Amino acid sequence: MALKKSDLYSSLWKSCDELRGGMDASQYKDYILTMLFVKYVSDKSKTDPDALITVPVGGSFDDMVALKGDKEIGDKVNKIIAKLAEASDLQKVIDLADFNDEEKLGKGKEMQDRISKLITIFQDLDFRGSRAEGDDLLGDAYEYLMRHFATESGKSKGQFYTPAEVSRVIAKLINVTPDTPRSATVYDPTCGSGSLLLKVASESSNGLTIYGQEKDNATWALSKMNMILHGNEIADIRKGDTITSPQFTTGDALDTFDFIVANPPFSIKSWGNGLENEFGRF
Repeated sequence: MALKKSDLYSSLWKSCDELRGGMDASQYKDYILTMLFVKYVSDKSKTDPDALITVPVGGSFDDMVALKGDKEIGDKVNKIIAKLAEASDLQKVIDLADFNDEEKLGKGKEMQDRISKLITIFQDLDFRGSRAEGDDLLGDAYEYLMRHFATESGKSKGQFYTPAEVSRVIAKLINVTPDTPRSATVYDPTCGSGSLLLKVASESSNGLTIYGQEKDNATWALSKMNMILHGNEIADIRKGDTITSPQFTTGDALDTFDFIVANPPFSIKSWGNGLENEFGRF
């Protein structure tokens, strides 16, 4: 039986309640989204033998379930995620959140109970039937969380998430249509969590070939997870400052794309860092 959006959203927001207090939204989003990712790929591996994400023995969500109540649960969850990251070449993507951080998750019994409850919430969700009649339930759930995290966290608001309404307007303006072929390329030089790229690509019934670059390491990791949760595992998302270190180049020339979209972080005053020496050469 397919999971209902309302049930999924309610459960996910309950998981956020388990982490409130020790950290703000800009921090606990990493824990929730990592747990969501591990649960999703673990469920998918049980039903899809061709899944691009490899879930190794000792690196699945079921291994986390077996740890509930364990005194060393934080350290052991970290090791499970590390195994999954290594098997799927996702180091520095899904292993950024430290589940053994006493400052954020509490010490001793407090950490033990908090992580155990978090695992229980996700344990009750079954993502094996999450895509029904073309409804991208997991992608929608990810967007739901990103939207709420952006709203709750003043210092991160708008920095990693572009509202869906804005994304759809941009897609219309650049004339992505339902008939646009999948071979058409779309690039975002400041892609954040990838929400703008995904919404623009979804305007084509075929999808688009996605490229992006993101400066912030944690946000780049969110983007990589976001692409996988939306079924775009092969999207090419690279890390680095687009202005001082563009990653998509051929020789001395910048690569070109069929569509380019962006929601630049206009509020960041230090965007020109690293350019002083470059300007001095002209």
